[in-house]
Amino acid sequence: MVVWLAAVGVVGGSPVAYASDSPPNVVIVWDQNAQTAIWDVARQQPQVQARSFAMVHGAIYDAVNAIAGTPYQPYLVAPAAKGTESTGAAVATAGFRVLSALFPDQQARLRTQYDEALAAIPDGDAKRRGISVGARTAAAMIAARRDDGAFGDPAWPVGTQPGQWRPAPPTFANDTAWVGRLKPFLLPSASMFRTSGPPALTSDRYARDINEVKAIGSATSTVRTADQTQAAIWWHDRHLAEWEIKRRLATTQRLNPLQTARMFAMVDLAEADATTACFNEKAAWNFWRPVTAIQLADTDGNPKTTADPAWMPLLVTPPHPDYTSGHACFTGASMSALRHFFGRDDISFSGSSVDSGTTRHFRSFSQAVAEVIEARVWGGIHTRTADEQGAKIGRQVTAYMIAHYFKPKR
Repeated sequence: MVVWLAAVGVVGGSPVAYASDSPPNVVIVWDQNAQTAIWDVARQQPQVQARSFAMVHGAIYDAVNAIAGTPYQPYLVAPAAKGTESTGAAVATAGFRVLSALFPDQQARLRTQYDEALAAIPDGDAKRRGISVGARTAAAMIAARRDDGAFGDPAWPVGTQPGQWRPAPPTFANDTAWVGRLKPFLLPSASMFRTSGPPALTSDRYARDINEVKAIGSATSTVRTADQTQAAIWWHDRHLAEWEIKRRLATTQRLNPLQTARMFAMVDLAEADATTACFNEKAAWNFWRPVTAIQLADTDGNPKTTADPAWMPLLVTPPHPDYTSGHACFTGASMSALRHFFGRDDISFSGSSVDSGTTRHFRSFSQAVAEVIEARVWGGIHTRTADEQGAKIGRQVTAYMIAHYFKPKR
């Protein structure tokens, strides 16, 4: 639990004093730099962003943790450090080197950013040794992710039978199948949380799923409220508000760089593996999206569904199968990781979306998970079962991480 006493914070049993004129949290600064590279410039999609953020923050965490005396389990390495190294230099170096490896075409821009960060740090032994620590943790991360399956074959198998996935209108795109074959950051296997699969086409549960999406997720739905429409668009924004939420929490909860580095690494690595587990699940079941299911409902053998060949969802359907929901996996992992880190669920936070033009407010981490489950149905792009099972996978990934990684050293 997080308890604040006057100017002293206690997180995970470690007291930390704060000064009102303390400098910007360098871990937050480099998270923002990472988002600029990953989304603003590279325009990576969320399931691809997850790997990039995990690499950046795994390396940053190992660097900050080493300088702090390794109070927590390192993720990959714990370079020898005296504790007097410049944390700013270490974080900047780790972030810069990983981002440069991920985006070589951004090298010049990243170098300028890095040089400006180092210029603000006084020259000397502490700076040199901080650079060395950051370079070593970045090198370890880059080596660990070499040949991890990223950017392999993007195509999903296209089915023709009822229930089988096929590219959906209006884009008819087929992409990112390699995410399900990515080497996990934490899990021993991407398939370790395999489910029993989507409901049978002839089942009552399947009919309820499809008829719910058909009514409330339609582009022309008359039962979806204005707030539900905004929520659907907010959660679908590719400029994920969850990265902003993470930074806001670090600021409002007044985390120091070590606490921030650990929190970001826990959240980002859990998100990455939950995404991989989700896409592995998609590959296992290759289940059709609601738009296909509704337009072809006369082929599913279920008397409780009716075809509507003209039906379209509110949102543009992503280029991969329905089951399980990637965003529900992702958010289930991130919010359960945050709940564990802070030792409580009832922390308020908010995030904004350019796509919806709104800011959404949440009273707890569990409330956010509950809303994303609904929002993907409201948007017409997922069934409720796909969302609920996705959120469950996210929680399972976080539980595995908690049991095996980032623990305080006794």
